[in-house]
Amino acid sequence: MLTIIMETRDNEAELAQTLSVLVAGAVEGLVSDVIILDHGSRDGSVHVADAAGCRFCAEWDLADVVRSARGDWLMLLEPGARPIGRWVDELIEYLALNKDPARFSPSRMHRRPFFKRLSQRAAPLETGFLLRKQDAVAVARADMQLSDIANARVVRKLATEIVPAWVALGNRSLAAPI
Repeated sequence: MLTIIMETRDNEAELAQTLSVLVAGAVEGLVSDVIILDHGSRDGSVHVADAAGCRFCAEWDLADVVRSARGDWLMLLEPGARPIGRWVDELIEYLALNKDPARFSPSRMHRRPFFKRLSQRAAPLETGFLLRKQDAVAVARADMQLSDIANARVVRKLATEIVPAWVALGNRSLAAPI
């Protein structure tokens, strides 16, 4: 089973897009729960999360959140990111056969402009991040953000592609993650 964790700040529309894609994983029994970590949203993010049955945390300690996750694996995503294709089947197989962290492949249809790819490093969660809960528990601390867990890790690349969150944001988030 898999727990999805996202951080948000005024990402109501992007949350809705991501959560709508994750329904397929819940129906197949892959996704056990979704946790939304809020950074002071003033929009309807809490209502979107509530309608989707997510746990919405306005005040949180990342170490506690990771320990409370129901799944044996965690998938860290940015609001607006959407796995595409046969992502559910590939993740079920990957989780059954592997122990290493992984990232999705970047969508070939949604690439950052060439000079942006050369001049700016991709955000740590741009292609999502998948890791075992026990590995996350070992590194998570109260003062961390999700991107801190995903930084500087050697990971496998999944064949399944992900549409990055910046596409949902109309390319305005190319420079600044949450």
